Amino acid sequence: MGNDRQKSQGDLESGIALITAAFFCASVMSAFSKEATGVSPLLLLFLQYGISFLVFVPPVLKQGPGLLKTSHLRLHAFRSIAGSICQLLFFIAVKSISLLDAVLLSNAAPLFIPLVVLIWFRKTVQPLVWLSLFIGLVGICLIIKPGPEMFRNPASLIALAAAVFSAIALVATNKLSETEPPTRILFYNFGISTVLLAPVCAFAWKPPTAQEWMLLVAVGLSYALTQYLIILAYRHASAAQISPFNYTVVIFSGILGWIFFGNVPDFISLLGTLLICAGGILSIRAGHPEGRGHAFGSGHWHLFGKPKTS
Repeated sequence: MGNDRQKSQGDLESGIALITAAFFCASVMSAFSKEATGVSPLLLLFLQYGISFLVFVPPVLKQGPGLLKTSHLRLHAFRSIAGSICQLLFFIAVKSISLLDAVLLSNAAPLFIPLVVLIWFRKTVQPLVWLSLFIGLVGICLIIKPGPEMFRNPASLIALAAAVFSAIALVATNKLSETEPPTRILFYNFGISTVLLAPVCAFAWKPPTAQEWMLLVAVGLSYALTQYLIILAYRHASAAQISPFNYTVVIFSGILGWIFFGNVPDFISLLGTLLICAGGILSIRAGHPEGRGHAFGSGHWHLFGKPKTS
């Protein structure tokens, strides 16, 4: 009994460490995308998914072509499109506002997930979840500072829209996971996004400089590494246990934004940050299982082992 408890504690600690490392990589990816000021957001998005597709194709091929058979192609496509829109909106927003604000607002998905679940599955929203949404909404207002300036520079609203699409994509992913193996979901997610973006990027092609190519590749690799570390994290612990640590991405982004871009948040922004994080974590803990997962709308994976149960 004691050994089992120690093993369980060790698994949880490993899961927390891996999910924290994953969201450090996510914040690094976000910083690279902000630095790539001269690169089209569409090209950033294409390389992000294209590199991830190449990284995750080998595990799928090893399991044989039969793994690709699906009766939910429309839901796969819907999930991929929603996730792509989320990332595209983030890449657009991060160029005009601080790294912390862009990451924070686009990671406010847990505040919208209960509403997505309510509309999609007609599941009742519990009073505690409504409280979490209110707390998060107050924080959002402190960050975006409603007023005429918000409409002159709508980047904050664009980042918030990214969170809405992230919520939709994450709920769709968790719906798929009821019948689809994780490798299939990953394959169609990255594959569909890459195929759809390729002709758009070809039409709007502008040759990047050598430095921009380095940033593009860095965005793609850091995104793939984020996904890989999240896979490993959910091998050790359940979504209920480690999802609140998704918000470490906000801490890392704040530090990177301060060091590399000179973004120093004021007291009101810090208060808004705390409220959004508190509301999001409360929503994750008190909400439906469909809302447990991580940012970027990618759900929670168990590619290399048996999933932990909540």
